Amino acid sequence: MSSEYLLFIDGAWCEAAKKKTLGIIDPAAAEVFAEAAYGDREDARRAIAAAERAFPAWSRLLVYERAAKLRRVADLIRERVDAIARLLTREAGKPLAEARGEVKGAADVFEWSAEEAKRHYGEWMPTHLAEKRLLTFRSPVGVVGAIAPWNFPVILISRKLGPALAVGCTAVAKPASQTPLATVELFRCFEDAGIPAGVANLVMGPPGEVADEFLQNPVVRKVSFTGSVEVGKELMAKAAPQLKKLSLELGGHCPLIVCPDIGIEEAAERAVSAKFRNMGQVCISPSRCYVPEAKAEAFIEAAARCASALRIGPGLEPGTQVGPLFDATRLKATEELVADIEKKDGAIVCGGRRPAGEKYRKGYYYEPTVATGITREMLIMQKEPFAPILPIIPYRDLDEAVREANNTPYGLASYILTHDLATAFRLGEALQAGIISVNDPSPAAAQMPFGGMKESGLGREGGHSGIEAYTEVKYLSIWL
Repeated sequence: MSSEYLLFIDGAWCEAAKKKTLGIIDPAAAEVFAEAAYGDREDARRAIAAAERAFPAWSRLLVYERAAKLRRVADLIRERVDAIARLLTREAGKPLAEARGEVKGAADVFEWSAEEAKRHYGEWMPTHLAEKRLLTFRSPVGVVGAIAPWNFPVILISRKLGPALAVGCTAVAKPASQTPLATVELFRCFEDAGIPAGVANLVMGPPGEVADEFLQNPVVRKVSFTGSVEVGKELMAKAAPQLKKLSLELGGHCPLIVCPDIGIEEAAERAVSAKFRNMGQVCISPSRCYVPEAKAEAFIEAAARCASALRIGPGLEPGTQVGPLFDATRLKATEELVADIEKKDGAIVCGGRRPAGEKYRKGYYYEPTVATGITREMLIMQKEPFAPILPIIPYRDLDEAVREANNTPYGLASYILTHDLATAFRLGEALQAGIISVNDPSPAAAQMPFGGMKESGLGREGGHSGIEAYTEVKYLSIWL
């Protein structure tokens, strides 16, 4: 195979067992620009076997030795950030500045995981008998299967591999089929950092086949998945026969509440910044915006003005603020959401169409859209939009805003725009979400837990909770 984007199994770059490849499409041009090896269940099985062989030696390394290698991974990512980011922009469509931020965030995850693993303490417990000594310690869970989506392929696979490798697990990573290239470059950093053969393996292939191998192969002791609620539920059912450990970071339908005290222009700028990052294709993107009735008209005008001013273009073009949607499926879904809003008597204040001009003829472009007249019956209120649409909904008082914000089976993130500390605390305590963001359009950080409540998932990634997710607690009872 002529492509340089191969599988990485047992420390070696290799073609897929059946020699298959998959074309990778540039969303800005809607054209194939690269090919990657495309494996199957047989390749996943080989990778799992390699991870199993590597586990005893890797898990027995002193944590300081593992940490040194992961810090080197972080250093190499930072040295190569521009090259990796350009590749990420080509395959995912996001503006180059956003891609750089994602790659830098991945480096932070590996560095933080390396250091945090050193502080992953056990406990010495008071004894109830003079002859006994009681203590606990943590050991790595074993081989991990890690599945990441297309919208943030580098940071999301890093949130799984960083803590897993830091505590002594070995892993097989499965990136989204459409966005494997930047992840390949991440694995080159593993190779060049001296991560031993078999510790971290990379398999591109059909998601169902690879996931089934992860779930049914008894060697894999844990599966970490980021993706839709529907697929998360399927994985949970398939994990049941082996009681396999799962971490599930699933979808959201995140509310943003504009509080009465904040200025209209500031609120509009922050809301638009949070909403249209990566064209709304973010699991924690605000899906609905609640605004005080008395300020609704002014806010709508300000938000439309901010959204209309965003510069649309190819991610590699200087000055681009929003790129294309990821693929034809996302473009069609966005058009269907807008059509449904209009059919059910809502109004499109700005956007609501593909941009005009030769520049946008080939890619999956869509204008940032602001909508009003939103009702619960609309599709955009019933499922995760993953689209560049900001629905604005007036509210009478904050109690009503909180009730409506919580009126969803999701619970990933909620946004509060206020300068009143008491309001921030009251709403933060009342909102049913794993992540509460006050005036912050991008709240994720390597040292903080990321994950949701209700149907938005199980467990947390990041922070010390994310480290613990890849360990088992062992209790040691000693009779003297």
